[in-house]
Amino acid sequence: MRAAVVRTFGGPEAVEVVETGLPEPGPRQVRIKVAAATLNPADVGVREGLVGGAGKQIGFGWDVAGTVDATGVATAWSVGDEVVALNPGMVRPLGTHAEYVVVDTDAVATAPATVDAVHAATLPLNALTAVQALDLLELEEGQSLLVTGAAGAVGGFAIQLAAHRGVSVTALAREGDEELVRSLGAAHFTSGAVSAGSVDAVLDAAVLGETALQWVRDGGSYVGVRPGTEPASVRGVRTTSVAVSADGARLAELAALVDEGVLTLRVAETYPLEEAAKAHARLAEGGVRGRLVLVP
Repeated sequence: MRAAVVRTFGGPEAVEVVETGLPEPGPRQVRIKVAAATLNPADVGVREGLVGGAGKQIGFGWDVAGTVDATGVATAWSVGDEVVALNPGMVRPLGTHAEYVVVDTDAVATAPATVDAVHAATLPLNALTAVQALDLLELEEGQSLLVTGAAGAVGGFAIQLAAHRGVSVTALAREGDEELVRSLGAAHFTSGAVSAGSVDAVLDAAVLGETALQWVRDGGSYVGVRPGTEPASVRGVRTTSVAVSADGARLAELAALVDEGVLTLRVAETYPLEEAAKAHARLAEGGVRGRLVLVP
């Protein structure tokens, strides 16, 4: 099969599409024939060597949508099932940017029925990050949340999920994104001016750190999206960060919310797998609203 990998760190030109052996599923694993896989900022970190692995072949891609192609023992999935999955990991020989991928069965969920595979592939990583971050914040109905980077993938899902729970969301984004974030369910919008201590919690998808922490009331909560980089607690504000984990049961709940119209899946552009380097170059240009998706 073909797969997108990096063997020498660098810019988009470092991305290679190579021929490699077909992976075989072990116990409690399934092999998925990839229909679509999303390119995320985490893949940029891999390509640039920010997560290590020098001298190794490293595969790209965490998200996948496709069809179960083979199963190991002790799995409830069947060949032909249409699924989505999260396959996390920074330094591994192969990721989901490939024609086939093997994943653990408990990372897999039935794909949303109301969207195509290209859109479904944008769900796992960013929606799971958003919902697991909201779980850490422990907000109740009627409380207030400020989401930084609100027009991005994690931020957009966080707005929709929080609003669905009855949380009042303020979206921090660029002025040109106000219509977008309000359409996702933000009750309030700002492009920069936020009063100190004015919200119960912040989900800091833009990684503003201490600046965003100032906006949380005394005794509130802050969650970041880069593990280990959250600011130190002040004024009794609980600070932590989300380290996304694969969770097929939770992913199934998110897929159901897609089918109910609660979650919106945004695709910016698609690229064939052999043009993975072009997709990396487009992401590097910035200004992408929605996700870039590779289609083998």
